[in-house]
Amino acid sequence: MAKVLDSVDQRTQLVGENRLELLLFRINATQLFAINVFKVKEVVKLPQLSAVPGSHSHICGVANIRGTSIPVIDLRSAIGYKPITGEHEANMIITEYNRSVQGFKVGKVEHIVNMTWGDILPPPKTAGRNNYLTAITRIEIDGVSQIVSIIDVEKVLAEIIHYDVTLSEGVLDETLVDEMLGRKILIADDSSTARRQIKETLEPLGIEILEVSDGLQALRTLQGWCDEGKSVQDEILMLITDAEMPEMDGYKLTHEIRSDKRMNDLFITLNTSLSGSFNKAMVDKVGCDRFISKFQPDLLVDVVQQRLRELVNAGIE
Repeated sequence: MAKVLDSVDQRTQLVGENRLELLLFRINATQLFAINVFKVKEVVKLPQLSAVPGSHSHICGVANIRGTSIPVIDLRSAIGYKPITGEHEANMIITEYNRSVQGFKVGKVEHIVNMTWGDILPPPKTAGRNNYLTAITRIEIDGVSQIVSIIDVEKVLAEIIHYDVTLSEGVLDETLVDEMLGRKILIADDSSTARRQIKETLEPLGIEILEVSDGLQALRTLQGWCDEGKSVQDEILMLITDAEMPEMDGYKLTHEIRSDKRMNDLFITLNTSLSGSFNKAMVDKVGCDRFISKFQPDLLVDVVQQRLRELVNAGIE
């Protein structure tokens, strides 16, 4: 199983080509689940866990991995099933989201599959607003077609970790408060939790949020304005996009925008739970203006103020 992630570092070329790789696993006998390989640091057999009295009910303990304490979440319990039993069969997927490391207790870890984002679809609307999926796809395993459910890890974590949207003292530039009123920002993100966090941060400042759940919807919205003869710059202050989304990811979306002379000067911020120098390199490659990690309200306001200062200094209303 250790070999399953040996070549993760060589897979970065997939990003920017509207491709991804999914780590498949089970939390029950019948259904396949997945998360993006780029968020996975390691896969190990579930080690002995230390109890944490008073912790959230979905935290099943703390694992010590090479001297580092990692909280372990029972993923089966966190998405609404009964907790996993049979510890000898359990595995732990160690992930990094939003600058934090955590383990997810799962059952059997299968393998990695290479997909295009065009093959990844939003969950059906009949699944309801409170489901724990960002997307679904279908793959062939031993000649049998199977549905794979891609977990909305951000929603799982948000129900365990409280994300404060309060701004730190001194972050808000009072000279720009009036400039924010009535401005519109388009956000593209498949996680309803992430979209809500952006709205709760920016709407109290008088900014109107337009939201879509994938990159293709965002591109069609922008193209529609252009086709109507509208200036994208007049319609919105900026685009804030996630990296990973069904149908079209944020890197491909940015590439398409930069390739269209009608809107290639749109200010684009990549807002992602993926962190590290890799993402910063991808931002430079595809042409985003800013990269920020998710669930940091101070940085969200900072990027808005950066853009407003640019417009004020250029004399653009």
